[in-house]
Amino acid sequence: MNVAYVSIGSNIGDRLRHLTEAVRGLHFHEGITVTSVSSVYETAPVGFTEQADFLNMVLCVETDLAAQHLLEVCQKIEHGLGRVRDIRWGPRTADLDVLLYNNDNIITENLIVPHPRMHERAFVLVPLLEIAPLMADPMPDEGVLLWKKVNGVDDFLLEGE
Repeated sequence: MNVAYVSIGSNIGDRLRHLTEAVRGLHFHEGITVTSVSSVYETAPVGFTEQADFLNMVLCVETDLAAQHLLEVCQKIEHGLGRVRDIRWGPRTADLDVLLYNNDNIITENLIVPHPRMHERAFVLVPLLEIAPLMADPMPDEGVLLWKKVNGVDDFLLEGE
């Protein structure tokens, strides 16, 4: 069984619902089990800054899928939630990134693991360190505000029901 960490962000519409639906999409996909979820954090946008703030979280999954197939599932979930890719780092209903996959180093045309910019982004590292304290070096959490404390996968999956 493979262990992967996936980040999720949203800054359009019902941001929390988009996060919840993305987690459900992964958890209920054959071959994927979400084993832990971070709390939800609110952060200012990076790159293209003329947009709404994001809600962000990180989850750990166990999967029998190859890394490339996991990425395809993430992109299908994004598409299902209405993601449109027209502005680099622009507004989005859902953004799912494979951060880590086992201890593998992967470089393909559309997937680089470990994620190449994760160590520069507090909005990724703060939630990652919450659920996997040994996976990265701590960094200042400036601009990363706890938005909603999460008490496990099951509680999070019940959001909005």
